[in-house]
Amino acid sequence: MQQSTGLLYVVATPIGNLGDMTDRARKVLSEVDLIAAEDTRQTLRLLTHFGISSKLVAYHDHNEASVAPRLLAEIESGRNVALVSDAGTPLISDPGFSLVAAARERGLGVVPVPGANAAICALSAAGLPSDRFLFVGFPPRTRSHRLAWLGGLAAERGTLILYESGKRILATLADIGEALGETRRLVLARELTKHFETFLVGTVSELAQRIEGDAEQRLGELVVLIEGNTATGDPDRAEAERVLRILGESLPLAQAVAIAARLTGVKKNALYRLGLELDVGRSVAVTDDEA
Repeated sequence: MQQSTGLLYVVATPIGNLGDMTDRARKVLSEVDLIAAEDTRQTLRLLTHFGISSKLVAYHDHNEASVAPRLLAEIESGRNVALVSDAGTPLISDPGFSLVAAARERGLGVVPVPGANAAICALSAAGLPSDRFLFVGFPPRTRSHRLAWLGGLAAERGTLILYESGKRILATLADIGEALGETRRLVLARELTKHFETFLVGTVSELAQRIEGDAEQRLGELVVLIEGNTATGDPDRAEAERVLRILGESLPLAQAVAIAARLTGVKKNALYRLGLELDVGRSVAVTDDEA
């Protein structure tokens, strides 16, 4: 029986080295009726390289609300659509979640076409434990939000993986040292699969010094891998204390306690007593400055 609806293909593309394009990805992209691309100009260069002439439509964070219904209608009418991002696997810190979720809700077929992914690529060669890891995407841009965000990850025992812009990497490294401790082992991966691929390994201060002395390491985006928490003792108190100290730098104790309770799961009364014991919390809240 002939299929009455089309399919949505989620297609991974190379993150740098075009030799990582899979035969299946190339075949799917050449046969679909429409390719939804985060940046049509960049995807056109990729398609041109492989001699693919499928029709392109822009699909990104700023237009997904208006474009997604059109794409779903195309699939329901029997046409096949491929979703690609600028590089790597779609939906991993890239647009596409709402489209895939809506397709599933409508009972449409969604087919993954796996391939390159920067986070997994970096983890495979970083030398940090890979049996348990947590991908957390991009950190917040303001310092207090970033510190609170990192504080909420302090007790995680698996390897942490995040993305960061080279423009903010020094500020983020400083906050990692403050929120997670200066002794954590880090790996910074940049230009993955390309000619100038770089892996830097060391502590926060060692890597910050290396990057300050090499402006090229602040270009583009980096994958940051952080050793998980291997400390012993009471992880709940240790995390609560760390989060309270961070929040208390810019917030009154009551606000710091309320946020820390959401981040750590520790009861507010216990956090308030701990805050008094540690003498944390400002009398006047301070407006965030951009990092």
